[in-house]
Amino acid sequence: MMVLMDLSPVALTGARVVLEPLTLDHVEALCAIGFDPEIWRYTTTRVLDREEMRRYVETGLQWQREGTAVPFATVDRASGRVVGTTRFANIAKEHRRAEIGWTWIAREFQRTHVNTEAKYLMLCHAFEQWRCLRIELKTNVLNARSRAAILRLGAMEEGTFRKHMINLDEWPGVKARLEEKLRSQ
Repeated sequence: MMVLMDLSPVALTGARVVLEPLTLDHVEALCAIGFDPEIWRYTTTRVLDREEMRRYVETGLQWQREGTAVPFATVDRASGRVVGTTRFANIAKEHRRAEIGWTWIAREFQRTHVNTEAKYLMLCHAFEQWRCLRIELKTNVLNARSRAAILRLGAMEEGTFRKHMINLDEWPGVKARLEEKLRSQ
């Protein structure tokens, strides 16, 4: 029997975090916290102004309409503030699989309860409501903080993808080292 995954927007509420269905109404709150270049350092996206943030949210909503994503605004319950965003994406209903990603959190809420509880809520929903067989979490190999956070969740690292996505973080360093070698030879 095929288990249907209901991808309708839903709020996931924990003791200290609420994951609200993402809407365009969240753009301003995300702008207030999301222009920190460090947030985007290891991603394939750069969001540095209001229009880019709007496009970022619109992309998540478009993927939701296409049935491949369920995006959320991450809200700290104590303050009532939007402190980031996350989403289920690359959803493959036929394989009962999804990816959790596109997660970023305002710097002051990093390394707090926010990410742990948000991932807990999402994993519970994926495995207990959707009956997923697999949830994937990916990050840039250079992003040591995110890799450590994923391992702290209890996830198992399966490997490192090379050339999986366009991300030029490595090239400038490699180029500089090669140019230095050429100058010194």
